Amino acid sequence: MARQASVVREADPSDAAELLLLWASVAPGTETGERATAEAERALANLAAEPDERLLVVEDDGRVVAALHLQRGPITPLSLEPAVHTSYLLVQPECRRQGYGHLLMDAAVTWAEEKDVAQVTAVTDGHRENNRFLARLGLATVATVRLTSTAALRKRLTSERAATSRPGNRHLVEVLAARRHARRRQAAG
Repeated sequence: MARQASVVREADPSDAAELLLLWASVAPGTETGERATAEAERALANLAAEPDERLLVVEDDGRVVAALHLQRGPITPLSLEPAVHTSYLLVQPECRRQGYGHLLMDAAVTWAEEKDVAQVTAVTDGHRENNRFLARLGLATVATVRLTSTAALRKRLTSERAATSRPGNRHLVEVLAARRHARRRQAAG
């Protein structure tokens, strides 16, 4: 039987289970049970109704092997210039280096062109291989994206505020900040 060509298409709710398995292959700990699948199906249905958002998948031999999220929005909060923001570029580990990332990024550029958008951004998971892939395509680093839960951030903000508000701690906070700055400079240089 001849191998079918890879197809890039928009994800739909029927892709939920396969997309969760794709996420789990690159982010261990991703829930893949019935509850997660039902939630993913609802999320994909909502996404399909958004004119400025897409989740693209590459289907090869009848299975989803890669995905990319696209969202059109302002390039910065203080700009009216739009951009297509790409994120969650995922490729099954055994399917990497077979052109699926290129297919998805090409589809992102095509969508940007259709929408008359001149800029494309990419948020990456920080893995060296993904960053190098995007750099080879000409995307420059302009930001770092970090993630935490609201509860964890609230806890840190509260403890930092308490530490800096106690008399005598201002000097300690300044010393620690200077040490962090020196470590970053040393790591960068």
